[in-house]
Amino acid sequence: MTEKELFEIAKNIKLLILDVDGVLTDGSIILDNEGNEIKAFHVRDGHGIKMLTKAGVHVAIITGRYSKVVERRAHELGITEVYQKCYKKSVVYEHLIEKFGVTDKEVAYIGDDIVDISLLKRAGLSVAVADATAETKSVSMLITENAGGRGAVREVCDLILKAQGKWQDLLNEYHQI
Repeated sequence: MTEKELFEIAKNIKLLILDVDGVLTDGSIILDNEGNEIKAFHVRDGHGIKMLTKAGVHVAIITGRYSKVVERRAHELGITEVYQKCYKKSVVYEHLIEKFGVTDKEVAYIGDDIVDISLLKRAGLSVAVADATAETKSVSMLITENAGGRGAVREVCDLILKAQGKWQDLLNEYHQI
C-alpha cells in the first residue's frame, strides 16, 4: 500500500484501538517475588496517544490479560476505554463502534498476534507492529518500522495526525513553549 493510500484511509480515523502486550509493551511480562507484574511502556507512544486524543481521536485498549499496571498507564494517558480480560475482543469492538458512532472504516487497530486478526480484518486501518507474527502481518495494511513497546504506536499516531492535517498545528504549539 502506498503512503498516499494510507493517508487517504488515516484521514478518516476517529477511533484507535490498541492491544497491550506486544503493542504498547514489548510483550515481556516480568513478575517479582511478591507476584507484582512489571511492564515497560515507551514514552513516545504515550506522547503520541496524548496528541491524538488532543486532536479529537478516541483511543481505547482491548487486552486479553488483566494488569493493574495497564489501568495505571491508561489513566496517566487519559484513556478511559480500557477493557481487560477480553477473550472475545470482537464483542468489545462492537460496543466501541456503537458507543462512538463510528464505522469500521473510521477505526484503526494495532495488533501483534493471532488473537488480533479478526479485528485487523474489520478495521479501516489495520496495523501490525514490526515484530508481530507472520499471520498478523499478512492481514495488515501497515507494518510499523518499530517493534511493539518501542515506538510503534507513535508511528501510527503521527500518521493519523499528519493525514488529518493536525500535525503542523501540534508542532506549532510546541514551538511556542
